[in-house]
Amino acid sequence: MSNKVIIFDTSVLCCWLQVPGKETCGPENDRWDFHRINQKVDDEHASNSTFVLPLATIIETGNHIAFASGHRFSLAQGLADLIRKTATESDPWAAFGHQNELWSPERLLLLADDWPELAKQGLGIGDTTIKNVADYYAQTNAIAVEILTGDQGLKAYQPTTTIPQPRRRR
Repeated sequence: MSNKVIIFDTSVLCCWLQVPGKETCGPENDRWDFHRINQKVDDEHASNSTFVLPLATIIETGNHIAFASGHRFSLAQGLADLIRKTATESDPWAAFGHQNELWSPERLLLLADDWPELAKQGLGIGDTTIKNVADYYAQTNAIAVEILTGDQGLKAYQPTTTIPQPRRRR
């Protein structure tokens, strides 16, 4: 596993795939578009980061594609290609199988218990599961995790990485 994991959110994936009506995301002072995302992806790939597509991102992006105006087939092919890369762990994509335990009965019950409070704060269930994927990678690999999103509300839930401070000799 790399030293950094990039978790793709629906907002960024739709922009990167250029889904009509979803070509940009984020607030005015932090706008994401195809070119910015593509540069970020290239930079992270060059840095050997691992890319993760959460199930919620796949489903939500697929829904946006299915209801987009025009080019649905080619957009669907683009998403299907990323799903194949994820399923086969084609570099730099991580297989979804790493996230399987997040969908166990115990974790679903935990989601059911935790999500209403998050919903009250404005975090949807899809974003909650994306947050859970980010937390999973942060806890199991002790590496940097970035949620690549234009949604500042979801970005606020990005796990923080503490860098161990070297001990000083006395």
